[in-house]
This record gives sequence, C-alpha cells and structure tokens, in this order.
Amino acid sequence: MSFEELGEPGTATQFETISVSDESTVVSEWVSTGSTNGPGGSANEATYQSEAELEAALIKQLEGQAYERLTITSSVALVANLRTQLEVLNKFEFTDAEWKGFFEIIAGANEGIVEKTARIQEDHVQVLKRDDGTSKNVYLIDKQNIHNNRLQVINQYEVAGAYKNRYDVTILVNGLPMVHVELKRRGVDIREAFNQINRYQRDSFWADSGLFNYVQLFVISNGTLTKYYSNTTAAAAHAELSGAKPAKRRTSNSFEFTSWWADESNKPITGLTGFTATFFAKHTLLNLLTKYCVFDVDRKLLVMRPYQIVAAEKILQRIETSTNYKKTGSLAAGGYVWHTTGSGKTLTSFKAAQLASKLPHVDKVMFVVDRKDLDYQTMREYNRFEKDSVNGSKNTAELKRQLEKSSARIVVTTIQKLVRFIEANKGHEIYGGHIVLIFDECHRSQFGDMHTAITKAFKNYHLFGFTGTPIFAENAGTSGNVNLRTTEQAFGERLHTYTIVHAINDKNVLPFRIDYVNTIKVPDGLTDKQVAAIDTERALLAPERLSQVVSYIREHFDQKTRRNSTYTLGEKRVAGFNSIFATASITAAKLYYEEFRKQQVELPAAQRLKVGLIYSFAVNEAEDDSSGFLGEEDFETGALDGSSRDFLESAIKDYNGTFGTSFGTSADKFQNYYKDLSLRLKNRELDMVIVVNMFLTGFDATTLNTLWVDKNLRSHGLIQAYSRTNRILNSVKTYGTIVSFRDLEEATNDALTLFGNKDARGVVILKPYDEYYGEYEKQVGELLRRFPLDDAPYVGEANQKAFIALFSAILRLRNILTSFDEFAGHELINPRDFQDFQSVYLNLYADWRGSRGAERESINDDVVFEIELIKQVEVNVDYILTLVQAFRDAIGNSDKELDALMTIQRAVDSSPSLRNKKDLILQFVDSVSVTGNTGEDWKIFVNAKRDADLDTLIADEALKADETKTFVANAFRDGAVPTAGTAITRILPPASRFAPGGEHGVKKQRVLDRLEEFFDRYFGLT
Repeated sequence: MSFEELGEPGTATQFETISVSDESTVVSEWVSTGSTNGPGGSANEATYQSEAELEAALIKQLEGQAYERLTITSSVALVANLRTQLEVLNKFEFTDAEWKGFFEIIAGANEGIVEKTARIQEDHVQVLKRDDGTSKNVYLIDKQNIHNNRLQVINQYEVAGAYKNRYDVTILVNGLPMVHVELKRRGVDIREAFNQINRYQRDSFWADSGLFNYVQLFVISNGTLTKYYSNTTAAAAHAELSGAKPAKRRTSNSFEFTSWWADESNKPITGLTGFTATFFAKHTLLNLLTKYCVFDVDRKLLVMRPYQIVAAEKILQRIETSTNYKKTGSLAAGGYVWHTTGSGKTLTSFKAAQLASKLPHVDKVMFVVDRKDLDYQTMREYNRFEKDSVNGSKNTAELKRQLEKSSARIVVTTIQKLVRFIEANKGHEIYGGHIVLIFDECHRSQFGDMHTAITKAFKNYHLFGFTGTPIFAENAGTSGNVNLRTTEQAFGERLHTYTIVHAINDKNVLPFRIDYVNTIKVPDGLTDKQVAAIDTERALLAPERLSQVVSYIREHFDQKTRRNSTYTLGEKRVAGFNSIFATASITAAKLYYEEFRKQQVELPAAQRLKVGLIYSFAVNEAEDDSSGFLGEEDFETGALDGSSRDFLESAIKDYNGTFGTSFGTSADKFQNYYKDLSLRLKNRELDMVIVVNMFLTGFDATTLNTLWVDKNLRSHGLIQAYSRTNRILNSVKTYGTIVSFRDLEEATNDALTLFGNKDARGVVILKPYDEYYGEYEKQVGELLRRFPLDDAPYVGEANQKAFIALFSAILRLRNILTSFDEFAGHELINPRDFQDFQSVYLNLYADWRGSRGAERESINDDVVFEIELIKQVEVNVDYILTLVQAFRDAIGNSDKELDALMTIQRAVDSSPSLRNKKDLILQFVDSVSVTGNTGEDWKIFVNAKRDADLDTLIADEALKADETKTFVANAFRDGAVPTAGTAITRILPPASRFAPGGEHGVKKQRVLDRLEEFFDRYFGLT
C-alpha cells in the first residue's frame, strides 16, 4: 500500500509500505521517508504553506481514501444530507411527516453533548413511529457491519451562535458530524487549535439544529504535529475557559489529555499526512467510534489510545487463533501485556474482557485479582466503565452462583477465592467451558501452587496477564517452582509492550523528581567492618532520626505538595496535592505516626497535617524478597500482634474523630476503613497516609503527587511505589515527587534500566535544578530588560505577543522550580512586581480572548496563555479580607490607607478568579468603617448584592421568580449551574420551542450564560 499519491502534485513526498489488515485498527509499522510530515509538504518544497493550503491538502487526501466530498456550509443543507444518508443506511425513505418527528427526537432542542453522545454510544438504534402506525428501527450508525456506514467530509461550515463561526474540516458519519478537525498553519502551537474548539463548544456547536453536539472525537493539527481526543475533554476544557462549572466537574479538562496516534511499536504518527493515512483509514476510524470508545457511568466519553487498542486486539486474535488451532488449555492460548503502571491497564483489560465476552464461542470471562483491595479498586473501575457489568463474588458460594449464571458474562474474583472454589467443587462443569481468564497485575502470587491449581482444573482456557513490571530472569528470584519464575513461563509470550519511557514520552504519565535526603552520617575513622557491624535498622529507628525526618516533612510539606496551587476537584476548590509515607515495617509506621502526633499536638487544628495510618499483617514484612516485590498485606487484622492491633485501633479512633466515622479493626469495619481512607485520599481530604505496603501497588489517585520513602525499595516494588505519584491531573502537576530518606539512587537506576531501557533515567527523572534555573535566569533577565513595568501596558501586537510568550515560559519554569529547596530566596522577581506582571498578563488575556457580551472575540492563532499556572498562585477571598482588615486598621492615616488600598487593588488584579469581582471588593472597601467585624460585614454585603443582582436578572429575562431562586440555591449547593436536563427550562417564561428563528433556544442560552456569569461572580465569596 503506497501513499506516494497523497502529496501535492509534482512533489517527491513518499511513504513506505505499511503493514495493515482489515482486522487491525492500528498499523503494525509506519515509516515516513519524506522530510515533511504533513499534507502539502515535501522533501523538495520549502515554500510557505498557508492554513487554507493545509486544509485543501487534507481534504484531497481524504477524497483519495474514498471519503465523499460535500460542499455543505449551512444547517439546511446539513439536515437534508442527514436525511438522505439515514435513508441509504436503513434502506427506506421517510415521509416528510416521519422525518419531522424523527428529526425532533435526534436533534433534541434541550439536549447537549452528553445526551447526544449517549445516543451514539448506548442507544444508536432509534424507534420510528411511521405514518401507518407501525414501528421501524432506524440505525444512526451500524456497529455490527461497520463498512455499511458512509463517510463524508465537509469544510468551512458556517454557523451563527453566540458568535459567528466557521469550522475547518468535519467528518460526517451517515450525515452526522462525528469527528471535527481544527487546523492551524505550520509553526503555530497546536494548543491554539485546542483552544479554538473550546470556543466553538461555548459559542456555536449548540446552535441551529445542534447537530455538532454529536461530534465524538476531535483532531487538532498544525501539519507537523497532530493529536486527537474525545468530546469530554473538549467540553470540560470549554467549561474551564468560559468559567462555567458543570456538575461533577473534573480536572481532566486540558491539553494534557490529548493523545498521539501511533503504530503498533508505539512510534507516534505526528504528521498530518501519516495521521490521515492511518487514523482516518475507514476501518480504523469506524472501529474507534464503534468499538474503542467507552461512555462511562459518569457520562464521560473515553477514547482508547493506540497501545490500548493493540493490546485488546492482540488478546482477541490470540483467542481466535488458538481456538481454531485447538491450542486452548496451554500457554500458546494466552500471553501477557506489559503496559507500564498508570497507562490505563484497567480500561484496556475491561475492553478486552468486554469484547471477548461477546465472542459466540466464549462461555465466560473471569477477571482475577490477587488481593481484596485490588478487588475493590477493580470493581469500582469496571463498574465505572459500565454500570453493573461486573458481578463481584463476595465468597465462594457467590462465586459459584456467578459461574453458573449464564447472564453473568464477566466475573471478577480474587485468586484466593477462585482456588477455594476449585478445592470445594471438584469436577464442576465450568472447568470444561470455554473460559478466558484475565489476571490484573500478574506477578508472583500467580506463580505458585494457586497458578498450578487453576491451570489443572480448567481444560479449555485462555490465560492472559497484565503487568506494569514483568518478571524477567534478571529479577525472578530463586524461590518457588523453577518452571514458574518469570511472567513468560506463567502466561506465555508477550503480546504487547508499552514501557514507562513510552508513557512519559507520550505524556500519558508524568516523570519523577527525586530528592535523596541523607539522614545518617557515619563517623570518620570507622573501618568497613565496623560500619557493617552497625545495627542499621535500629539506627534508622532512633528517636533523633525519626524526629528529624518528621520535622523535614512538616517543613517541606507545602512546598513538595504544591499547597500554593489551587484547582477544581469535583465540585470544590482545593489547594495542592497529597502524599503517601512508605515505611519499612509496622514498628516504623507506628513510631512515625506517634512522632507526627507529638510534633503537632500544640498546633491549632487548622495548621495540623491530616495524617492517616493503615497496615495489616504481611508475611514478607522484612523486605527479604530478592525480586523486589512488596510484602502483600491482607485484611486479616487478627494476625497482628496485640500491640500493633491496639495501636491501629487508636489511630482509626483518631480518624473517626476527624471525619465523624465509626471504623475499627474488626474484619468488616477494617475493610470499610480501607475504602473510606482510599476515597478521602483520592478526594484530597487527607494530607498523608502512613503505610507499610498498602497503597503502594494497585492504587490510583490523581491528587497524589508526593511519596516520602523510608524503606528499601527495588525493582518491581520501586517502580510500583514511585508510580503512585505520576498520574496526570492538570498543567500544575508536572511530575511526581519522590523524597527518599534512604540511598535508593542505584536501585532506582537499576529498576529504570530493567523496566525502561538503559537510557530511561534521562527520560523518567527530571533534569537537575541548575539546568532549569539557568534557563529561568535567562528568561527573567530578558523580561526585566525588554518589558519594564514602567512601560506597561506594552504597545503594539508584536510586543504583546512577545511578552505573553516570555511570561508564559517563566510561569512554566517557576512551576517546576518551586519544588526545589534551592529555589527559595532566588526567585529574581519580588512578589509585588510578580503580581504586577501577572496583572498585565491577565489584562492581555482579556483583550485577546474577548469577554462575554462583546460583539466579537479577538482571537489570534499563535498566542497561548498559561492561565492554569496563573491560578496556582492566585490570591483568594480570605487573603483579600486580611488586606481589607489592614486597610480598616489604617483608616485615619492617609499614607498607610492609600498603600493598603493599592495593595488590595494589586492583589485583585493579579487573580483570575477575583478580577470579575473587583467592583464588589472595592465597593465593600468603601463601605467599611473603623469598627466592625470584617468577615461578618463581608457576608452581609455580599448577600445583599447577590440578592439584588438576582432580582435584576429575573426581571430582565422575565423568569419565574420562585423557581429561579430555587434553581440558583441548588446551583450554589451543588457547586455548578446545571446546563442539561429540564431544570433550566422550568424557570423560563412560556415560549414555543418551534418559534421562528429558534427563539426558545436563543433565550435559553442567553439565560444560561447570564446565570453562569452570576454564579461565577458570587460562588465561593462567603
């Protein structure tokens, strides 16, 4: 298959043959021999390429790939084509009356992206009531026979919503816009294409017929770089950009959640030509839309990444081929997937299990985990993807019922329960069934007697394992069955690999920043023999050392966990991240917990770190496993010695006092404690949890960014523990922080070499401080030289663009440098000047981005603002009120009064969230007198203003007063303005939804905009 013809006529661009089949969604290899990667470029072409030329080349390539080219630029033509395409797909013709009724259903005047995504992903067959009274199933997309769907391409589609927009390139599937491509010319940051799509979602995707809310996937490209992502990422980013706060708002809303497309060997296909040839291959795109998107129970659309798709398809192919060749029940029927920790193994295994369960010859898919905490975690994750898709087996009797229940296609159980079932049910008929067994985190617990028991009992099985850290000969250890020491011996050949180096290069997980803190100094003059004779563990648990470690953590906690950074988590604003403290033993965990309690006892409650503690009995607590595996703690607290259990009971009592719970160390109460603790860690309600081994494997929390380590880690255990910190959350969290109180540098390098490659250290670990600081020093020097504050605001577009680029770069560097101890006191810009620079930056943001109510937006295609990084250092209302109190104290002293007022104005101007509240704050300042309580006065003032503004809004829009006040009260209670559903409709005055010109839709959108603006102005002020 040659793609020579895809370049511009007369150019020499060539692409070598790629290996591809109709069965594979991802190409096995893609090799470009041209020096230019995008349409319209070539090895011999060096002329400037405009955005229009890039767009024309893309459309030409799509036509060459059998997409039908349409010249549709209006809603009327779009709807007419949709009718035609659905008639072709369903092999019948609508009458005009039938089409009108059907279109009203699928266009859904009150529906948004979520509802229309649900229709494609869950309800793609709609029932049409025909004129003669009969019913007919109408397919919007054919998911069984994907090549029955027709693909068309349109460009420069025009729509007038809040603003007039013209979209670049859109792919229609059976007439519905399902994929949108936004282009920027070469040399422009593709994040501008991302930002442009966010503006479209705010301004116009909902307009006219609202059919663009059916877009499932977005592609952004500047010709050289190309990425894709789901509509969920776009919708959440739009909310962030516009200031809206949708229900269950998450922080996976930024450019960090876009993905590269790649070939089977994980080589990114970044150029637009290669991307188009592979991603937009008909079978690939249709497979993505029909098979490899997951609409989860939070109503989020997840689109799988290429390595996840490859792994799922390799498993399916292995099931089919080994079945055909009668290899079931052997290693040849299975295999393992090596996907690094944090790369989304649960989603991959879910999709593989889901697709395998639909194969007609497969009787049951069993998902097997090896610990109860993973059982709980996996159940939550599976049911997140598809509610009640997993029937968890609580005991062997329940497991037996699930295995005998034909409708339970996927069963999740622990390996321990499965083995107990085998022991108690000799000769059960399930053993002869066609069974797929998928093991999560397949490692040593599957390599012993339990593994042998399972493979002996089942006869007609496929055995697959997922792992982020395989066992090779190098880290296999010497214990156990000699034939079951490596992952390949236990599960068969490796089916696919995606290492930590791949994941960090793709920005799917974060790199690490590691601090090695020396806590023991060996006296000079001691011989090696004398040093070896020291009782190391006893020395490490010396009270003096424990005290120093806890003091260090408390002193550096805010810095390492970024407590000056704020972001939205769910429906609340939180500061910074949280952490885990990994200790060497239960004894150490107890001593550290007691030391934290001792050092914080005199502090006010608000200043204490919220520290949790959890441990249980572990057979291998002594860390003597040569392969580096962490001792697996069970939930059986009864195996603990009396003092350890009593201490844990006391710590849980502290926890109960903090959170109003009633947990304990009895079996059920302890499991519930574990679940509650894990959720509070995920929700950033705890600052730190002290552990021995729990939470160091199989636990994911995006809010966790720091691991404090006082234990020996190596190989598998080291990578697993470190990887708790490197989940992507937002642009503020740029790496996972490891603070080690032991010398783990050699062990770290060895583990990275084993599970990455010999050059992994340069990718996985952040560069040294001096490299970042040197660049920071250079950038700040240029800022102070070129843009003195005396000259602000800066005149001319070129100057403004240069300032934005320079200050954005400084913000990114500061974001990294703030975690280095050496940076304190070397910021180079004093706090007041930094606030002033920030104010200038925000003013330019407002000018260039435009604002609500403006006649048009001022948009430039090569300016990217780092607003999320500004937010991490923004001041809040509490800080402003302290400044107001200082102003109040200065009343009567004109110089101090003026200085205090200027300080308030400067602080407000430097905060993105307070700028739209500036008039409120200054009005409040004008109203204060020498006496009074600033906090109480502020609440009274804000409540009065809020009520008055709401009354004005109700009067202006003729809204139903009582219903609107209830609507707003619920929004403040829930932390979001509900934009979907019927709640908004109930507060509107009576109007026909089918009035000329779409008056109902325009009115609804205008009211929503005003309510969101009102909400954003007053939310969080009291």
